[in-house]
Amino acid sequence: MPFSYRLQKILEIRIRKKEEQLQAVINAQKEVDRIELLIIKNLQQIDDLTKQMRKADPMMYERYDKFIKHLWEEDKKLQQQKQEAIQALNREKELLKLREQEVNVLEKHKEHQKENYIQEQKALELKELNEIGSQKFFIRNKEKKEDEEYQEYLEYLEKVKNGN
Repeated sequence: MPFSYRLQKILEIRIRKKEEQLQAVINAQKEVDRIELLIIKNLQQIDDLTKQMRKADPMMYERYDKFIKHLWEEDKKLQQQKQEAIQALNREKELLKLREQEVNVLEKHKEHQKENYIQEQKALELKELNEIGSQKFFIRNKEKKEDEEYQEYLEYLEKVKNGN
């Protein structure tokens, strides 16, 4: 009879939850990367505007200043979003660790159960072999005893035959 783990469905559910959590971590990392790209683009745009401002007409300085201030405010917002995304990523990673621990616990339990099953099977086989060995021993002893009794009977018949 092959080994069957009684908690296999729970193990499969936990593995599925772990995989879903891994996907959530990947998505959170993608969000952090996306925000970092937006920050880089925003900083590049600020840098480009400052360079353009140097070449621009002095009448446009006020508009450039307002737009650059707007971009710096946008940078602050993006930095805040990045921090929130990093916190969300860290939460997702912690949940992933928890899911991995849950799976590992059940996998270890399954291994122990399988080892116990194998030991029980070996013990049953040994018991069967012992029973077979015992039966063969008793059968041999019985045959040996019957042979001895038969030999004694033949000797007795021989004595009776010679004695008469």
